[in-house]
Amino acid sequence: MIAPVDGLVITSDTVLQPGIYSLPAGITIATDNVTLDGNGALLIGSRRAGRGLTIAGCKNVTVKNLRLQEYQHGIHARQCQKLTISQCQITSTAEVPANTVFLDIWLEADASYGAGILLEEVSDSRIVNNDLQHQMNGLLTYNCSRLTVQRNVANYCSGFGFHLYGTCDSTFEDNYADFCCRYQPHTPRTGHMGADSAGFLIVAGSCRNVFRRNFARMGGDGFFAAGLNPRYQFRPCDDNLFEANDASLSPNIGFEATFCRGNIFRDNLANGCNYGFWLGFSRQNVLENNQIGHNRQAGLAVENGVGFTVRDNTFESNAHGILLWSKRVPQFDAIVPENDTSRDWLIERNTFQRNDKAIRIAADQDHGIKPHAKGAPLPRDHAIRDNTIRDNRVGIELLGCEKSLLEKNLFNANVEADTR
Repeated sequence: MIAPVDGLVITSDTVLQPGIYSLPAGITIATDNVTLDGNGALLIGSRRAGRGLTIAGCKNVTVKNLRLQEYQHGIHARQCQKLTISQCQITSTAEVPANTVFLDIWLEADASYGAGILLEEVSDSRIVNNDLQHQMNGLLTYNCSRLTVQRNVANYCSGFGFHLYGTCDSTFEDNYADFCCRYQPHTPRTGHMGADSAGFLIVAGSCRNVFRRNFARMGGDGFFAAGLNPRYQFRPCDDNLFEANDASLSPNIGFEATFCRGNIFRDNLANGCNYGFWLGFSRQNVLENNQIGHNRQAGLAVENGVGFTVRDNTFESNAHGILLWSKRVPQFDAIVPENDTSRDWLIERNTFQRNDKAIRIAADQDHGIKPHAKGAPLPRDHAIRDNTIRDNRVGIELLGCEKSLLEKNLFNANVEADTR
């Protein structure tokens, strides 16, 4: 058992002496096959700069029971394999001041925001049972693969609870990222609640991940996946599974996935948001058995979505249950040419009740509700069948659509119209 000193380099199994240590330069693990047991020791940095623990190019390293505060990054691991970080408490890392800027979700690793844990090019590793609350970001991952991230708590972060940038084939289960939100003022009286903060941020080609039984409530967004950056570079986040998560009570969107393909959303909760799901310019997505209720604008909103399957969901007390529309954006024509309009949807066996409008599909709209300049092909080939549509103001509203199929739907007690 040793008392850590500033700049300590660890090359063998080590147990730290409990206590509080001011170590502005942090400590480093510099070899393979090492276990560091922090034994509850607290390492404190200076002015939220530098790294508390650095691990680079190592294999089979375990870090447990370590506490860190007041660094830019509590733990920074790069080009490691078979790394385990467990039962650590990391907080008070570098943070952009609250109520200032709209976040940049596209920062590269060398310009990243502060975080409890930063992983770069790390593979086949486990991040489990860590406390990453009360800072800007809990876990940042850049170009990682085959991570197992379980039972971590990253509540009350002002940026992202969990972040994936080019991170693939990983599993995120039973984590908490509640209240991950911030505010950007526009004028003394107005501003943007959220400012691109999120419980889970998924960007830059993060594919084939599993998100299961996570909580991302009351965040700027709950889950935010984006496949097109502001420079119009197309790096879609495809073939991810979102299962049994709760992304309710966002001021913006529970589940957002734009310019992506093949994502599956199953058994999730998306209640009390502005939009439960926003999946614009995406394709071949599946939504099944989700609970989507009390969303201010829409339960599911999609512009120019192609090839969706929406089945066995409950849409209750939303302004719109499903809101689909076409809109031509010339900048996207060459990037996602297949997303030229809203088309090839199967909407079946869902329950729509007490919505203002259960289903609205419309041509040439802005946000689905306001006329937009013409130019996109008409929405077409929407099959709506075997749904229960009751106690809404309007059941199904189609505006400028072609080849719509309405079959075997049960309409009951819709106030103004079953269809129009």
